[in-house]
Amino acid sequence: MIKKITLAACVLASFAGAASAQEQVVNLYSARHYNTDEALYNNFTKATGIKINRVDGDDAGILARLKAEGTASPADVILLVDAARLYRGEVDGLFQPVKSQALNDAIPVNFRGTPAADGGIPWFGFSTRARIIAYDKIKVKKEDVDSYEKLADPRNKGKICIRSGSHPYNLSLFGAVTEHMGEAKAEEWLKGVVANLARDPKGGDTDQINAVAAGECQIAVTNSYYYARMLRSNNPADRAATERVAVVFPNQNSWGTHMNVAGGAVAKNSKNPANAVKFLEYLASPEAQNYFANGNNEWPTAKGVKTNNPALKSMTYGGEFKSETIPVGAVGAHQGKVQQMLDRVGFK
Repeated sequence: MIKKITLAACVLASFAGAASAQEQVVNLYSARHYNTDEALYNNFTKATGIKINRVDGDDAGILARLKAEGTASPADVILLVDAARLYRGEVDGLFQPVKSQALNDAIPVNFRGTPAADGGIPWFGFSTRARIIAYDKIKVKKEDVDSYEKLADPRNKGKICIRSGSHPYNLSLFGAVTEHMGEAKAEEWLKGVVANLARDPKGGDTDQINAVAAGECQIAVTNSYYYARMLRSNNPADRAATERVAVVFPNQNSWGTHMNVAGGAVAKNSKNPANAVKFLEYLASPEAQNYFANGNNEWPTAKGVKTNNPALKSMTYGGEFKSETIPVGAVGAHQGKVQQMLDRVGFK
């Protein structure tokens, strides 16, 4: 059973006192707002008898709430959907390092936080999404958009739609570009992207895809699962958009496509740490990993997990593509620099 509540402080305070001493619970602060996750949480409760009390918020709000609550926080598990935010929670000491052989065996090193002195891991990534480029099949050649670098090429002037540069998805992409290119070249690249915009940044990723389909622009940057949702949609408008718009996974001939990560951690002041670790271990299981893949069109991180999502397969190169392998923490470490660069180049 999942109890879903708001971030109101009066409700949060009731978490700790509401459960009896015998009741097994996990108090979850989650930035994942996907209806398909409900079945995943219900199955955990059925398998373990541990009830989930869930608080929904965005990444930044959850981290701010943890800081404000301090040692009084009822939170046990934190789920965030962006590498930079996971990194920030780690650096700010909001997570409790976890020692779990099951998690160490399942989750690759580049999808984990930095080990603590005692070997504990502050957070683990459980699913990934690619930051891809959507383009007008009629007006744009694939070879003109097959790398992130080409978003700044003068041939694409006046063609690009993108959401706010300060949105976490873009901050993480730009952080990855900075890691690959160096700060000076990355800033020059950002300046070129701004020069190629068809309109001021606005809306979400689905809005960018629809703008390409409507002819408002010709190139857009989006997370892969938004396009996959449209491929799987029963809405005729979504299907029509995918007929007009194709996608490319950038940088297949160089460093690979940027991958952002959704991950989880045990809260520093967790009152139910053993249950919290059990929940994280469940998220690394093949069953849960397949929920991520099929429910929200994400790629699992756990080693050896095979999925069969037709939309993801149809988007990629026979189901496979080259992804970047830089540590996720390196992306988060550049966030402050990236925001300063965005301000300097006028990227709204």
